[in-house]
Amino acid sequence: MVTDVNKEQQIDQEENIELTDDVEEVEQELVDDQPEEADAEQKYQQLETAKNELYDKYLRLQAEYDNYRKRTQREKAADLTYKSQQLATELLPVLDNFERALQTTGEDESVKSFIDGMEMIYRHLLSVLESEGIEIIPAVGEEFDPTIHQAVVQVEDDQYESNIVVEELQKGYRLKDRVLRPAMVKVNQ
Repeated sequence: MVTDVNKEQQIDQEENIELTDDVEEVEQELVDDQPEEADAEQKYQQLETAKNELYDKYLRLQAEYDNYRKRTQREKAADLTYKSQQLATELLPVLDNFERALQTTGEDESVKSFIDGMEMIYRHLLSVLESEGIEIIPAVGEEFDPTIHQAVVQVEDDQYESNIVVEELQKGYRLKDRVLRPAMVKVNQ
């Protein structure tokens, strides 16, 4: 019986040694796995950071594109609204010359008919410009507004209140809400 007990003890010791070896192996594997888990966590964080950076770049690019699209739409709308600005600006001296020519008077019948023809052309030119949104800036009797009037002379006239336009020296024109040329005026002090 002693031998049986000794054998059992010997078997138990061998099993304990094997268990101890197994435990040591498992512990070693856990220790070995920890760096792998740390590496995996670190790689995951790097990938997450890279993904966030790319997503941020994507959002910024999309915002830039939207801003570009809106800006070009505004520019196209402004181009359509003010398409005739350059032509109108170049025609203003022609209108001034028409007005000067119409101020002349003649007693001869041929001169009168010529002036009548010029007046018709002048009115037609004005109506074409008005159809494009170009209008004459009102001046005489209006309150002086530096955004649409250019004061050339100041006078003292009891017939008018202070800061009122007394005389228009050169007509001013605007295209919709833009001033093409301010009206040159005399202003009462």
